[in-house]
Amino acid sequence: MGFFNSSQALRGAMLACGLLSFATAANAGPAGIPYGLKLMMDSGEPFGLSASPVDGGGIRIKWDGVARKLDDERVQLALCDGDRERCASDAALKLLEIVDAGRQRDGRARLGEINRAINLAIRAMDDFAQYGQADVWSSPLVTFAHGAGDCEDYAIAKYVALRMAGIAAEDLRILVLVDFRGEGHAVAATRLDGHWLILDNRRMAMIEDTALRNYRPLFVINDSGVMKYADAPLVASLPQARREPAIPAVIAASN
Repeated sequence: MGFFNSSQALRGAMLACGLLSFATAANAGPAGIPYGLKLMMDSGEPFGLSASPVDGGGIRIKWDGVARKLDDERVQLALCDGDRERCASDAALKLLEIVDAGRQRDGRARLGEINRAINLAIRAMDDFAQYGQADVWSSPLVTFAHGAGDCEDYAIAKYVALRMAGIAAEDLRILVLVDFRGEGHAVAATRLDGHWLILDNRRMAMIEDTALRNYRPLFVINDSGVMKYADAPLVASLPQARREPAIPAVIAASN
């Protein structure tokens, strides 16, 4: 993920997007909540947790930069979608091919088609190897032009492809998570029949948010901007001896 500082260097960037494996945390339930702890709310967001808008910080800066590029790319994709023969962008045509395949399916099959196709179309590569830095969030056409990216690049591409395939904006999210070692990850999420499904570059199969284990959700992103999940439901109610490690200072500073 691009929100890590230089001291974590390549290992942090690789761990962040699943290029290195790590052990799972004991006694961890969905979204990092220990088994037996029941949440008593449903905000309508993934995990049912409350979230509040973020006006500044590193994550907001990164997303704002991507959002500006998305505005331009959506115009280019619309033009190419309307006239494939005159489309000069191979990256746009590759993405549109995936969108086309998704449009031919319905419901969960549509989501699974796009999730699998993008996982296969992009080669996993951390930002240090690709750009020489660890803080690059790429728009879909840049990612498809390179044919490579890390976890947030997969998530952003899925977010755009799903929207183009007909998924409503209110049913799409990008999630920024952290594991019990303090390493970050990003995934796309989409709501189907009232349930949030996680679209992860680490796996082909989609799972519900309630089944996602060993991660703590930090931020949720949509067309309206960036929101930060509340800490209390995941921290205050945990037994003292089993509280998870503190979020890395570089992530907390981006709030």
